[in-house]
Amino acid sequence: MNINQDLTVGEIVAQDYRTASVFQSHGIDFCCKGGRSITEVCESKNLKAPALVKELQDAIITDKAAADYLTWPLDLLADYVEKKHHRYVAQKTPELMQYLNKLCKVHGERHPELFDIRDEFAHVADELTSHMHKEEMILFPFIRKLATETHPAPPPFGTVQNPIHMMMAEHTVEGDRLERIAELSSQYTAPDDGCTTYRVAFAMLREFEEDLHLHIHLENNIMFPRAIQLEQQFAN
Repeated sequence: MNINQDLTVGEIVAQDYRTASVFQSHGIDFCCKGGRSITEVCESKNLKAPALVKELQDAIITDKAAADYLTWPLDLLADYVEKKHHRYVAQKTPELMQYLNKLCKVHGERHPELFDIRDEFAHVADELTSHMHKEEMILFPFIRKLATETHPAPPPFGTVQNPIHMMMAEHTVEGDRLERIAELSSQYTAPDDGCTTYRVAFAMLREFEEDLHLHIHLENNIMFPRAIQLEQQFAN
C-alpha cells in the first residue's frame, strides 16, 4: 500500500487495519472522523506528516497480517458486524453498568467524576441499543439485498444514503461520548486508591472503546461506501 499525505485516515485504515494502532497511539480518530487527510490530522495534532507516514508504513511491514475486510462480500461483512460487534455491545453494556454503579457507590464521594462517567456511559448504552436495532431491522437487510439480489426493489427510505447518513451522525455522537469518558477517567487510569473493581471497570471501558472504533470503522469506511456504490450501479 502506497501511503501519502493526501489520503484520508479512513481510507488508510480501510486498506490495511494494521495502521489503526498507529493512529490510536497519537489519539487520532480513524472511525467517526476518518474523512481527514494525513496533512490535516498532523496539523491538528502538531505532528510531522513524513514521520507519521513512516510509522504507518512500518506498521504494515512489521505487524501481523490483518483481516482484509475490503475483500469480504458485503452481506458477509454485515453479518460479521452484527454477530461480533453488535452482540459485544449488547453483552458488555449491562455488565459495565453494574461495575460503574458499584464504583459510584463505593468511591463516588472521593472521585465524583465517576458519576459523570456512569451517566455518559448510560447514554452510550441506551443510544447504541436503539442505533443497532435500526441497523438490524432497516439498513442491514437492504444492504444484504444489494449484495445478493440482481435487481433489488427500491427501499421505502428512498436511497440507502438516507439511513447511512443518519447512522454516521449517530456514530459521531457516541464516539464523542466515549472520548469524554476517556478524558474523565484520565485515559482509563485508575487512581492510586482504586480497588480491583476500579481497574477492571476501566480496562473494560478501554476495551469497549477500542471495539467500537473497529465497529464504526467497518461501517463508515468500508460497508457504507460499498453499499452506496452498489446502489448507484443498479441505478445506472
